[in-house]
Amino acid sequence: MEDAIVLYSSAEHLNSMLVPAKFISKHHPSISVIIISTAAESAAASVASVPSITYHRLPSAPLPPDLTTSIIELFFEIPRFHNPFLHEALLEISQKSNLRAFLIDFFCNSTFEVSTSLNIPTYFYLSGGACGLCALLYFPTIDEAVSPRDIGELNDFLEIPGCPPVHSLDFPKAMWFRRSNTYKHFLDTAGNMRRASGIVTNSFDAIEFRAKEALSNSLCTPGLATPPVYVIGPLVAETNRKNGGEEHECLKWLDSQPIKSVIFLCFGRRGLFSAAQLKEMAIGLENSGHRFLWSVRSPPGPAAAKDPDLDALLPEGFMERTKDRGFVIKTWAPQKEVLSHEAVGGFVTHCGRSSVLEAVSFGVPMIGWPMYAEQRMQRVFMVEEMKVALPLAEEADGFVTAGELEKRVRELMGLPAGKAVTQRVAELRTAAEAAVRKGGSSVVALGKFIETVTRR
Repeated sequence: MEDAIVLYSSAEHLNSMLVPAKFISKHHPSISVIIISTAAESAAASVASVPSITYHRLPSAPLPPDLTTSIIELFFEIPRFHNPFLHEALLEISQKSNLRAFLIDFFCNSTFEVSTSLNIPTYFYLSGGACGLCALLYFPTIDEAVSPRDIGELNDFLEIPGCPPVHSLDFPKAMWFRRSNTYKHFLDTAGNMRRASGIVTNSFDAIEFRAKEALSNSLCTPGLATPPVYVIGPLVAETNRKNGGEEHECLKWLDSQPIKSVIFLCFGRRGLFSAAQLKEMAIGLENSGHRFLWSVRSPPGPAAAKDPDLDALLPEGFMERTKDRGFVIKTWAPQKEVLSHEAVGGFVTHCGRSSVLEAVSFGVPMIGWPMYAEQRMQRVFMVEEMKVALPLAEEADGFVTAGELEKRVRELMGLPAGKAVTQRVAELRTAAEAAVRKGGSSVVALGKFIETVTRR
């Protein structure tokens, strides 16, 4: 029977899990990689042409009608209802293959009990990088230290081994209140990660060396040996200018712009702004005097239009006044293709981990504008530890003024602080390329992971 590794992903993180599957397949094609998720088969289309990768969709489990509406809690809860189907799938795979390892998305923490009951070596995959891993593994220690208070009420900095100090308000809100179910999910996940056979994370040595050292020396699990951590990355999906046969019009526009002259603004699937904030952003971009490519989506709300009405949302005359140096995209933007274009010199991002690694891989410095989840904490790591981004100052309600955006764009695109970040990202781009080449740190780390799981 052939050796197999099973990757199990929540529907939310499937795209993130497909990338390590391809990385394993590229460097160890004799290993069969099986991806399991509840997402539709179409979501895994990018691996359909890889012979050593197969996708298995679990049947849909009925969910209780009174199930919570908290989105983070849902991400943790949905896999739990699919555990019986997962148990059956793992038994079936084990009859046909030598199931060497079970690698799970951290949202699938509830499946830990299923795989361990079957004596399958279980590993966690955390796309949030080494600093994010330090924070999660150290979370039980923080919980004990601040008890009985909530993190959200501390208004103080927290020390995490391998990381810069993180203010309590920069922790994900889902980890603020100890009586909430999401808090308990994160705490339970951290506990299981401490007991796992190992952890795989998407990073590379040069960008988070201090965090890697803290993990290697078990500083984030006081009194316990941290499971082996395999740092493999940066794992970035390949670019394709003619995705589906059509080239996005913004790429043709970029072709006509000077090298490193365009600031790109894009904020992920859930990065939505109020109408007032969109107008303020437009003013800041116009006043900056720099070329820009901006992905605009309709403000949140029950009546939100699929395609935003730019004339209504943006200041009167904005589109006409900036037509020679600006390009506004309605909703979707081909982010990887844009970031890899030589005309792009800066990126205003929501600080999602995939976006950060894409920007670093293509040598694009950033301005951090976090929106949700762990992004505020990621911005701390980007600015203070990695030195790949400038921060944006926010008002008390999270609003960013036109003047602040204008200042940061000008700074990134030409002033000394921006030049320092640009130089740092250029150095990391070279290191990132080296990490994923044959003999690079990430390829070596992957080799150690494969050797460990196949010799069991």
